[in-house]
Amino acid sequence: MEHWKVDWAHEFQSEPVRSYSEIGSDGYDARKIQIYRDERILKADTSHESAEIGLREVPAASIDDVANQPDFSASSISPEGFEQAWRTASWATRRQ
Repeated sequence: MEHWKVDWAHEFQSEPVRSYSEIGSDGYDARKIQIYRDERILKADTSHESAEIGLREVPAASIDDVANQPDFSASSISPEGFEQAWRTASWATRRQ
């Protein structure tokens, strides 16, 4: 498993400004957390997705590829750091 923290610099009010991803050896998200400007912290896993947050449908690019995009700052974090963020997040209330 890999664990990433990605910050996204943008002006879209409905999009997250930070995300945390737990990525399996197959390159797909196992769990994800998104933090929004309005202070919502939402989480998703393979059993819990919603219209607000879901897992990637394609494998993730490399963290270097993400970090090299101008609007993103990406870094690896520890499994413990991911778990700490996971505990602060809530399940989205609107189901797909």
